Amino acid sequence: MNRIDQKFKELKAKNKKALIIYLTCGYPDLKTTEELVLELETRSADIIELGVPFSDPLADGPVIQESSSYALKKGINLKRIFSLVRSLRKNTQIPICLMGYYNPVLSFGPVEFVDEALKSGVDGIIIPDLPPEEDRELVSLSKERGLKTIFFLSPTSSKERMRYIAQVSSGFIYYVSLTGVTGARQNLSLDLKENIRIIKSYTEKPVCVGFGISRPEHIAEVFKIADGAIVGSAVIKVIKNSIGKRDLAERVGRFVREIYVR
Repeated sequence: MNRIDQKFKELKAKNKKALIIYLTCGYPDLKTTEELVLELETRSADIIELGVPFSDPLADGPVIQESSSYALKKGINLKRIFSLVRSLRKNTQIPICLMGYYNPVLSFGPVEFVDEALKSGVDGIIIPDLPPEEDRELVSLSKERGLKTIFFLSPTSSKERMRYIAQVSSGFIYYVSLTGVTGARQNLSLDLKENIRIIKSYTEKPVCVGFGISRPEHIAEVFKIADGAIVGSAVIKVIKNSIGKRDLAERVGRFVREIYVR
């Protein structure tokens, strides 16, 4: 069983929800990313999203854009990220998703990408700029090989779109809590609860909420209605403010533990 499926099965049996943490891979360097993954696992993270740096990250706000640019200047690419995941798999079985844009995947080669992802120990892929209709080869190959393909829904998604994504997304469905790009927000969308209810009427697959999740009360609210909360920009901010500190990983771990609510 894929690690993502296994994790949600375990959490459901315990009546718990998933805490999913996003890290820009290679920010501030690959060694630190590896340390962060291992630290966050001890701080109750259930799933890790490793962001693949890209020059034009259309779904990301300024915080993640800055971290992505920083990592690109360090020469971070898919080949090095796969190597990092292989190294991580010597010490952890935490589910790992790669979140990135389609251009690097296309350049790498979709078939080769899926092969390397599975060989290295990646469990799922999230590609914000790839609607499932646009590359059926990648989706079908991933499904055939057991690599989860996680797609997005948002407040502007029609009920027809919700029904379609509920069918084709695997691992979990990524619900974007607001219109706009990633980044911490004061409050969550007023229609969040109703939209999650509608999506869940179409599927039994886990639905996880991201974009703007940055506070304990956000996570508590999401856990009442969805299967997981995704925290990204707020974590990247802590990393940025801790660069150069010897206890960077511990600082990030403490932050995650402080916002964590089951």
